[in-house]
Amino acid sequence: MSDWIKWLLMGLLSIVFGLFVLGAPAVASIAVTVVTGVLLLISGALQVVGGFTVEGTGNKILSLIMGAVMLFLGWSFLDHPLQGTVTLATVCLILFMAGGIARVILSFQMKGTQYFWATLISGVMSIVLAMLIWRFAATDPVVLLQLLGILLGIEMVFNGLGLVFMALFIKDAPKDETTEAKQA
Repeated sequence: MSDWIKWLLMGLLSIVFGLFVLGAPAVASIAVTVVTGVLLLISGALQVVGGFTVEGTGNKILSLIMGAVMLFLGWSFLDHPLQGTVTLATVCLILFMAGGIARVILSFQMKGTQYFWATLISGVMSIVLAMLIWRFAATDPVVLLQLLGILLGIEMVFNGLGLVFMALFIKDAPKDETTEAKQA
């Protein structure tokens, strides 16, 4: 099978799965929370084990505390996935707002360059997105349960489109020794 066909199939699968996720965003959000909980448990356990091998009392204590926090969060997400989903969605909302504010501030340091408007618009869009999520969540908290799934679904669709475009680029690329996109 040609390389471009493999990339095309991966892209199409990502689009299809993204559309499934968008069809049931609350279920996908809870799945993200459960996976996050499992990963936090694993990371926390490794952090605690690693904490016993760290040199210095301060480093050892800090490592053990961080491991315990990760274990607690992981267990909490698995034990209460709905609250965990709302917590993760709230963190996303805060990150959108903070990232947007940071990009707006950064854009004014780029004033007079070709990057000013793109950075400013990107920052403003993140702030507007955070405000929209906040507004909808205030009137209907179920929005937070669906947020992670919606973001995941959109990312999967965009990722799939990117893979499809890359596959078509590889297919149409010149077939010579300088091109890294070779047929299998």
